[in-house]
Amino acid sequence: MHGIDKHIESGEAILLLPLVALGLALVALSGCEPAGGGSSLTTHTLQRGESTMSKPGYTQAAIFAAGCFWGVEAAFREVKGVVGTTVGYTGGHAENPTYREVCTDTTGHAEAVRVEYDPEKVSYSALLDVFWANHDPTQMNRQGPDVGSQYRSVVFYSLPEEEKAAEASMKKLAEEKHFIRPIATTIEPAQTFYEAEEYHQQYLEKHGLAQCHF
Repeated sequence: MHGIDKHIESGEAILLLPLVALGLALVALSGCEPAGGGSSLTTHTLQRGESTMSKPGYTQAAIFAAGCFWGVEAAFREVKGVVGTTVGYTGGHAENPTYREVCTDTTGHAEAVRVEYDPEKVSYSALLDVFWANHDPTQMNRQGPDVGSQYRSVVFYSLPEEEKAAEASMKKLAEEKHFIRPIATTIEPAQTFYEAEEYHQQYLEKHGLAQCHF
């Protein structure tokens, strides 16, 4: 999972995780969930700016927005070293937004996934690979049939090294021309993350679905 091995031929991202195809045909809702389970690891979530370098046994959190959060969450839950995920809303101005409010495209929030992981088992760079591989980062304010700024592509960083890693990763993809269109993803400082309603958490798993479909 280290590196994007295939190029884009038609403008759509080629998924590297065969178990999860991001994108969906929504009827009334938009969002998605994973097929992975929880974790037996005792977790200690770090505060923003606190390093994990000398803290073995601690976990770190990363936040990504890549369209429908059901499928994004599902992709990350398949990754060894990820010990927990939460879907929610972030990047906007409204406090304590609801799903209905976010769907109006007026809150400024994006559907996002907070990924808690063990840095001794999976690197942040590997999580970035999962992020790029499971959506089309060239689409502006949409993913497939889902249209609106709530479906935009964003890497939310909490640490300076995360910002640098995200910028380097995106630059590398652009230079190697993995996509035929310019990358529209933005890299932004993490803001307050509002947990989504319970029915959105691990949505695919709860409904016996393996993946979202284009």
